[in-house]
Order: sequence, then C-alpha cells, then structure tokens
Amino acid sequence: MCTSILYSPKDHYFGRNLDYEIAYGQKVVITPKNYEFEFTDLPAEKSHYAMIGVAAVADNTPLYCDAINEKGLGVAGLSFAGQGKYFPNAADKKNIASFEFISYLLATYETVDQVKESLTNANISNVSFAKNTPASELHWLVGDKTGKSIVVESDEKGLHVYNNPVNALTNAPLFPEQLTNLANYASVVPGEPDNNFLPGVNLKLYSRSLGTHHLPGGMDSESRFVKVCFALNHAPKDSDEVENVTNFFHILESVEQAKGMDQIGPNSFEYTMYTSCMNLEKGILYFNCYDDSRISAVDMNKEDLDSSDLVVYDLFKKQDISFIN
Repeated sequence: MCTSILYSPKDHYFGRNLDYEIAYGQKVVITPKNYEFEFTDLPAEKSHYAMIGVAAVADNTPLYCDAINEKGLGVAGLSFAGQGKYFPNAADKKNIASFEFISYLLATYETVDQVKESLTNANISNVSFAKNTPASELHWLVGDKTGKSIVVESDEKGLHVYNNPVNALTNAPLFPEQLTNLANYASVVPGEPDNNFLPGVNLKLYSRSLGTHHLPGGMDSESRFVKVCFALNHAPKDSDEVENVTNFFHILESVEQAKGMDQIGPNSFEYTMYTSCMNLEKGILYFNCYDDSRISAVDMNKEDLDSSDLVVYDLFKKQDISFIN
C-alpha cells in the first residue's frame, strides 16, 4: 500500500510514501547517462537520460520504486494487488516488462505527453525479473514539470492511460472508481462549514475545522486517496524551496502509517518505510524513513552524470535526534 503525489507550487515536486512490511534493500540510486540498460524485450539503451530515485539493486540492475530523470519526468509504481494483470508478449505491440517500466520511461521520454503517445500500442508483459522474484501487481503515477500527471493501469481488460486531475494515486480500486468516490466528499471544506443543514437554527460551531469532519481517517487505499487529495489540493504554494519541501512531507504525513495501525499478521505491521520528494526542476531527491524522520537530500547534478556506473547511497538510517541542552 502506498501513496504518491505531484505537488506544484513554483517548482514541481514528485514523490511518495512507500508502505509495506518488508524492506528489499532499497537505496538512493543515480543511474548516469552511459549506464547500459539491457531491457528484456526492448532495444538496449547505451545512452539515455540520467535518473535518480529509490531502487533495489540486483545484479547491478536498478529496480526503481520511484524516480525522476534529468528532464523533469517522474514515475512511481504503487501496489495494485487484486486488480493488476499483465499479459504474455504480443507480437504487434511494444512489450515492456513491469519491473523495467520506470527505467524505460525515464531513460527515453521527457514529458507526460510523450509517455501517453508511446503507450498507445504497448503491453505490460508478465515477464519476471528472476524465478524467485514474481512480477508485482502495480500501477503507475507519471508526472512532469508542467504539473500534469497520468495514471497507467494494466488490468484484465488491457492497458489504460488516464489523465489525473488530482495529481495523486494510492492503490485499488481502479483509478476511475477512485475519482468517482471523491464526489462523496464534495461538501468537505478546510475550515468552518456553512450551515446548510438547519439554516434557521443557530448551530454553535464547537471546534475549528468542522468542515473537515467527514474526511476519512482509515489506512485503506480509498480513505488515503480522499485525504491526500484534500491535503494536496489545499496545500499552500510558496516560492521557497525549503518551505515547499516541508509542505510536501506534511502532505504525505497526513496519510502515513505508523506501526500498529495496519496489522497483517502476529506482530507484523505494514508501515510507511520511507517518504521521497523529488524536485523535477533541480534533480534533487529529499527523503526520510520510519526510523529517521530527519530529511536528507541527494543532488544528482553533483555526480558525474556522464559515467556508466551506478551511484548508490543508503536510504534507511537510524533516528537522528538533536539534543539542545
């Protein structure tokens, strides 16, 4: 279970919460321009756009969870369990393995519009990275520095590309159903509500923010989708980088999962393992994790982007508490 957003104050910020119960050795990974991608069913990319994001590295291959490229395109893969379906290779289509989807898009394209065009005759194939690594059921949020985003879903009916007017994504159900559900919260407002219930009665507003009373608070994907859409689309927009990064993290904190809130087995909990925030204009990845709430950052432009070697930094750290006495 995860939540991803595109936040557009002055610059554009793309990222996500990754919610799960097991870590797979994810790192901050920069793939420079001359690292060779050997795709399963697509031509190898020996020279391509550089990218930065969070990935597990297996056999020197970055398996990205979320990332952006040097041109300001971002892609995040989120769980789509129970709804996602991939298909065998089709001779008349562009076959993209699900585990290569993020790397392929970021290596090749600059904008959401280019991605949409490229997927008109595409197929997400059911090829696995390895025998012991089954293909995860995912769908994807794709955004760029125009502030535009799309959702890509492969279900039993085939591949779908949806325009995303809210710039957010969680998990199942299907994205059109998530959008339809938002109508149930059309009366929610940030602040004091108008008294349309009993206009002739002087109702005492006993608390601030009663306009948000009906916002859901569950950890399920529909509840998180509603709440993050509200937080994102009412967030202030500033020109200051630190202020905007801070706002981004607070938006996703509104739907983060603490251990104990989502139990999946005895003493086993899904929780927010990390939060990423990537500036699409500057190529900077900001992040924190469950055990270290301090925000750290990696600037891809401070590395040799003409190299052919992956650059890897630790993602998960221990809590960094600043004692002031």
